Amino acid sequence: MALIKSISGIRGTIGGKPGEGLSPLDVVKFTAAFGTWLIKQSDNRKVVIGRDGRISGEMVKQLVVATLNGLGLDVVDLDLSTTPTVEVAVKAEQAAGGIILTASHNPREWNALKLLNSEGEFISGEDGAIVLDLAAREDFSFADVSKLGTYQKDDSYLQKHIDMVVNYPLVDVPAIRARNFKVVVDAVNSTGAIFIPALLKALGVEEVTVLFDEVNGRFSHNPEPLPENLTALSNEVNKSSADLGIAVDPDVDRLCFVCEDGSMFGEEYTLVAVADYILKTRKGNTVSNLSSTQALKDVTLKNGGEYHPSAVGEVNVVRKMKEVNAVIGGEGNGGIIVPDLHYGRDALIGIGLFLSHVAQSKKNLKALRNSYPDYFISKNKIELDKGVDVATIFDKIKGKYRNQPINIEDGLKIEFDRDWVHLRTSNTEPIIRIYAESQNETTADNIAKRIMQDIREFMH
Repeated sequence: MALIKSISGIRGTIGGKPGEGLSPLDVVKFTAAFGTWLIKQSDNRKVVIGRDGRISGEMVKQLVVATLNGLGLDVVDLDLSTTPTVEVAVKAEQAAGGIILTASHNPREWNALKLLNSEGEFISGEDGAIVLDLAAREDFSFADVSKLGTYQKDDSYLQKHIDMVVNYPLVDVPAIRARNFKVVVDAVNSTGAIFIPALLKALGVEEVTVLFDEVNGRFSHNPEPLPENLTALSNEVNKSSADLGIAVDPDVDRLCFVCEDGSMFGEEYTLVAVADYILKTRKGNTVSNLSSTQALKDVTLKNGGEYHPSAVGEVNVVRKMKEVNAVIGGEGNGGIIVPDLHYGRDALIGIGLFLSHVAQSKKNLKALRNSYPDYFISKNKIELDKGVDVATIFDKIKGKYRNQPINIEDGLKIEFDRDWVHLRTSNTEPIIRIYAESQNETTADNIAKRIMQDIREFMH
C-alpha cells in the first residue's frame, strides 16, 4: 500500500488502512482540506470535477462530491473526462477550483486527487503546502443543513474542448482532411477512448481504429505510454498499413506517436515537432523541463527563439513559460502546453497541431522524425532504501564531478560537452530518476550506468 502526499496532490493505492493507502477516509480528509482552502480564497462556491476511467473512479468521485457538498460547495461533475478538459472547464465555468480524479500513468490500483486553482492550473507548491497542513490538522468545518452545496452533471465539455481545438488558428482542418489519414489509437481502457476518436472525426480523419476501447480501467497494458508498453499499437499500425498510431495515458495529458513502419516517433519528439510547427508562424520562446531532450533547444534556436529550461513538474514549466512569455512549452514525456489555449498539458490540442504539421509538411511520420536532430535519452531509476539521505548522495556526486557545469535548480544536472545527466527524486515514488542524453545511444546508457554506480556506492 502506498500514500504519497505531494504539493501536486494526493495519490495512493486503493485499499488498506487509512494513512497507508488511498482509503475512503484519506479521500475525504484531503478533499475537505482542499475545499476549506478554496473557501478561504473567495466567496466562489463552484468546484469542477472529472475523472479518468479507473476502476475506483466512481467510488472516489462519490466521496469527493459528498465531501465538497458537505462543506457547502457546489459541484459541477464532468464525470468521465480528461485532465485538460477539466482544466478548460474550471476557467469556462468561472469556478473557484477543480479536482481531477486520476493517477495519470500509474497502474490501475492507484488513484489520486489532482488539485486545480481558479485559473484551471495546478495549485502552486506554496498553496499545496497549506492544503497538506489543513489536512494534517484536520482543520475543517462543515456547513449546516441549510447551506449544503449542490450537484450537477455536465457532459457538454467533450464537445466544447473539441471545438476549441478545431477552431484554434494553427490547427489546419482542411489540410488534415485532405491527407486522408488512417490512424490507430491506443486508448488504454480509459477516457481517451471517448475523446480521441471524437476529436479525430471533428478533424476530418475518417479511418480510425481504437485498441483497448472499453472504458473499464482494467488497463490492458502498463498505462505509461512508453515504447515497451506500446507493442500492440506498433503491430496494429504495421499490420493495417496505417499512417500513424496515437497513444495517450489514462487522463489524456500525455501524447506520443508511432510512425507508419511501427517504429516510435519518440515521446520526447512530440513537443519538438509541435514546437517546430508553431515557431514557423509564431516567433518566440520555448520551455521544457531539465529532463527533456535538447532537440527542443536546437529547433527553437533554428527558428530564432530562445529556449529556457525549468524544474520538472507541470506547475514549474507553466511558471517559467509565463516568466519568459513562451509561445509553446511542455515536458519530454509527451506533454504539450499551448498557452493561448490554456496552461496545461493537453493531448487534444497536441493531436490537432501535430496532424496539421504532418499534413502541411507532405511528409510521412518517419521522414518528419528524421528531419530533427537525433538524441537518445536513457531513462533509469534506482529504488531508495528506507531512510537514505539523498542530499548527502547528491553532494558527494557534485564533489566528484565539480569540474563539469552543474545545475541544482531541480535535483542535480551535470553537463558533459553535448551530453548531460539529470538526477532527481520522484514526486510520486520512493526512487531517484536518472536521465542521460547523448547523440549516441550507447554513450547515454553508459553515462547513466556510471552515475547509477556512483549512487549505489554513496548509498552504503
